[in-house]
Amino acid sequence: MKTSERNQLFGPIFTIGSLQVAEMIKLAGFDWVMIDMEHSAMSLETVHSCLQVFGSEILRIVRVPGNDVNWIKRVLDTGCDGMMVPMIKTREEALIAVRAARYPPVGQRSVGLTRAHAYGLRSNEYLASANRELIIMLQIEHIDAVRNIDEILAVKGIDSIFIGPYDLSASMDLLGQVTHPEVLKTIDFIKNKCRDAGIPYGIFGATPEVLVRELNDGCKYMLCGVDLSLISSMLNDLSGKLHRMIQ
Repeated sequence: MKTSERNQLFGPIFTIGSLQVAEMIKLAGFDWVMIDMEHSAMSLETVHSCLQVFGSEILRIVRVPGNDVNWIKRVLDTGCDGMMVPMIKTREEALIAVRAARYPPVGQRSVGLTRAHAYGLRSNEYLASANRELIIMLQIEHIDAVRNIDEILAVKGIDSIFIGPYDLSASMDLLGQVTHPEVLKTIDFIKNKCRDAGIPYGIFGATPEVLVRELNDGCKYMLCGVDLSLISSMLNDLSGKLHRMIQ
């Protein structure tokens, strides 16, 4: 069974762009990884190299910098398993993303011989399967998207929705207050809409306890931390313990 076909998946956000960190994530046994080009300094060349390190044992989703046709085309040509598109607010924006990711006649993605096509060795095979197998994940992370949620979810070709609690809270004038009752109520509303539409959803959780609750609530794609934050936190804890021990 492919990882993408399993019911529920855990993975981290990858922002550092280090091949060693990519390999550590792979060796840790996570189900999936979100390679973040929106909030990192990673180049497309770095993403390409890290995908080679991750290999096929882990589901590799790249978050593109924005809902841009050229970025979507270039990212998918790296051979990732799918993409996440941030800040989708309307049906029209959802259509742009889906069409950019699908080959004709379904969409408008152009054809090139790239890593995704095994540099031409499996081009026909990839062209025949890409529209069916690539995961197109759109982010709902703004109150405007919530108002347009029914129209967005009606767009054919969306494989998953990813809820962004932090940007959502900011758009509600509750910046960073991701546990505020109104924010939680809005997140539950999005989840229920996804369930009604039969579309899997994902969400970020800062702690294992939060993610276990999301797992029990039916979430499929769970992001369990950011590589930078995890490393920084471990270093800070180690430094603090050492300083306390020598006082």
